[in-house]
Amino acid sequence: MPDESADTEESSAERANRELIELLNELRVALPGVQILFAFLLVLPFQQQFPETTPFQEKVYFVTLLATAMASIMLIGPSARHRLRFRHGDKAYVVFTANRLAIAGFGFLAVAILGAILLVSDFLFGTAVAAASTAAVGLTLAWCWFASPLGRDLHER
Repeated sequence: MPDESADTEESSAERANRELIELLNELRVALPGVQILFAFLLVLPFQQQFPETTPFQEKVYFVTLLATAMASIMLIGPSARHRLRFRHGDKAYVVFTANRLAIAGFGFLAVAILGAILLVSDFLFGTAVAAASTAAVGLTLAWCWFASPLGRDLHER
């Protein structure tokens, strides 16, 4: 499918405005999930059973915490970038780089989600269930977020 703006009489400035609005609206959907996951991870060490974690679970926790922090940074980055470059005539740059930040943020969010699934399922049910559940969620996530949209480019050629 060709570019959606090809059928309209849209200037480059109008296109940049529309793309920025679309990107920021998409980020409004992702950010609450990241914030909830981050809050969960921040309170987890203060729960009574946290000292019962294994060294493996502690490492998974730490990687998940860092991935969630990076996802937050990357997904909030476009709003900060937009605010700092506001009225500088730099909207095309903001849209281009914000898109890259958002994609990186979704990658870190994927790692964080998988880490949370691995951590909780390993703590509650053990290695076999943790591996199976993390793999199932990982495959679903990889397909929905990355493989299906990127595969569309290959299909259209």
